[in-house]
Amino acid sequence: MTEKKLTIEKAEPLLLFGFNDVYLRKIESAFPETQITARGNQVLLRGETESLTRIERILDELTLLLKRNGNLTENDVETVLALFTVGDGAGGRAGLDAHHVVLFTPSGGAVKAKTPNQIRLIESARKNDIVFAVGPAGTGKTYTAVALAVAALKSRQVKRIVLSRPAVEAGERLGFLPGDFREKVDPYLRPLYDALEDMLPREKIGGFMEQNVVEIVPLAYMRGRTLNSAFVILDEAQNATHLQMKMFLTRLGANSRAIITGDVTQTDLPSRSHSGLVQAHEILEGVEGIAFVQFDEGDVVRHRLVKDIIKAYERHDAEGEA
Repeated sequence: MTEKKLTIEKAEPLLLFGFNDVYLRKIESAFPETQITARGNQVLLRGETESLTRIERILDELTLLLKRNGNLTENDVETVLALFTVGDGAGGRAGLDAHHVVLFTPSGGAVKAKTPNQIRLIESARKNDIVFAVGPAGTGKTYTAVALAVAALKSRQVKRIVLSRPAVEAGERLGFLPGDFREKVDPYLRPLYDALEDMLPREKIGGFMEQNVVEIVPLAYMRGRTLNSAFVILDEAQNATHLQMKMFLTRLGANSRAIITGDVTQTDLPSRSHSGLVQAHEILEGVEGIAFVQFDEGDVVRHRLVKDIIKAYERHDAEGEA
């Protein structure tokens, strides 16, 4: 039996522990043979070392939520508990799998990091308001970003999700395409719908979209807007021009966060040097609050041949430049 004493300094203990320590009791019940005692801003833990480590991380995560939202709910506590006890039970190992679960799906599955760089993306998004995730197709950049956005919405860290993509294949001139607005943009934004449908019930997505809680828009339609309390994702950002990238990044308002994903080797612009994603890395590297996560073929989670295809194209491109 191990003892550990924690001092709560970054949150109001009464809000963190719940009325009559109800949140602490909920955490304690999830870890058999563990005791949690609160005195003022001190928490005394008794139990197995592994369980105490996990409880400390749970309290850290709840402290972050409390600071961001100003309060905690029973649902917040249950969600964070589930993240740290998924799959192997409270008495199991506190491995990266449990720590890097992002979201639970309607079917009962879990969206979690499967590669080192997906883990880096999750950790970077927790520490920075703007994160660039750059790398080849099939590495889970967009899927992980959408999961982070849905998780932030569910835990009330943000009030809405805005998903965007350049429609460069149509030259951004959507007015010349047949159909209403939704029919025009759907083909370009379909991958974002697919990710959302894995993470939310379809009827809920419909309701969210009607209320503008979830909005999916082409990049060209973002101009002039200010997005407050929003989780914003720009997908396929290699097809955004320098001016479009600057425009997108300056849309962020109070309490908003953004993830920008793209693959600089697959730009549809006349030249890779025209890509706002390439230039953003050169301009913004080192700015506090902005992080860059570089994915590679080792992160590919699609068909086994995708890794070999990426390597073959890289070899071909390198030979062409030689």
